[in-house]
Amino acid sequence: MTSENEGGQTPPEAVSDPAFAELEDKLLRVAADFENYKKRVAREREEYVAHANERLLKELLPILDDLERALDAVGQHEEATVEEGVRLVHRSLAGLLERNGVREISTEGQFDPHVHEALLSQPSEAEEGSVIDVVQKGYTLGDRVVRPARVVIAAAPPAEQEPDA
Repeated sequence: MTSENEGGQTPPEAVSDPAFAELEDKLLRVAADFENYKKRVAREREEYVAHANERLLKELLPILDDLERALDAVGQHEEATVEEGVRLVHRSLAGLLERNGVREISTEGQFDPHVHEALLSQPSEAEEGSVIDVVQKGYTLGDRVVRPARVVIAAAPPAEQEPDA
């Protein structure tokens, strides 16, 4: 009985060549380095996301302060101040979203199934398939739709029925 297997090759554990041992050692080290690299990249990605969220939260805090001031004005029954406070909060939040790449989806003109969600089709004098009402605004982040605009679209006006003679 020989130490060769059926293919005529010597099994790897029987090789005592120093060059083979060196290559095997290099292979194991490269595999370990790659695993360490994957772990480091995953950790760095988590840190990046955490820092991005922290930046967004820091920008949201003044808006929260404005909202608290508006709520305080409600307690004092100052309607004009409440309205002004709510408008300030709205402007602040809209500005923050815009600075971070969030854009409102246009609802003018024809219905676009890529950015609009039709909730209802209503007979109208407007051109068939055009947006006639916006139920909820939609937004994009870059070129991705975050939330589609929920709209009512125009259907063909009902056909006039001829009186029976």
